[in-house]
Amino acid sequence: MAQKAKKDRAKANAATLNNLHIGTLAINLLFLISSLLFRRRSLLTYAILSIPSLICSYILETTGRPKFDPSTNALKSSGEDLAAPGLTEYMFDVVWITWASLLAVMLFGNWGWLLWAVVPIYGGYKGYGLIGMAKGMMGGGQQGQMPEQQASTGNRKQRRMAA
Repeated sequence: MAQKAKKDRAKANAATLNNLHIGTLAINLLFLISSLLFRRRSLLTYAILSIPSLICSYILETTGRPKFDPSTNALKSSGEDLAAPGLTEYMFDVVWITWASLLAVMLFGNWGWLLWAVVPIYGGYKGYGLIGMAKGMMGGGQQGQMPEQQASTGNRKQRRMAA
């Protein structure tokens, strides 16, 4: 049963990565062709803002691509689950927002790059939430408690002494 699950994940990962690469190639070629033939767009901005998307695609490729034994063609590793929530999901979001930004730039001009501002804003929002959770785990959340709540912690004998 476990081997079937690995094979299923390997098949799903391979299909997801192939779709990701085809989409990236198609959107980037469409942008470059439209930028060179129809309306000039900032290629420097394109290069700078496409780097995070390309890095995310590379990381997804290296961690998610199934690996096979060359001599027997047997599955060695099915790769990480590309449908997992968390950082994997955020990397896909970076790629998709970059695609949407490229389409917006083609349609509306260089103002379309403002759509890409969603990526660092969302990252900051998630990071702020993680910092808040870390403070709560470290005991930073106890400082705001009422005095009677602080006294109620401890064993029964300590609570009687505090009352």
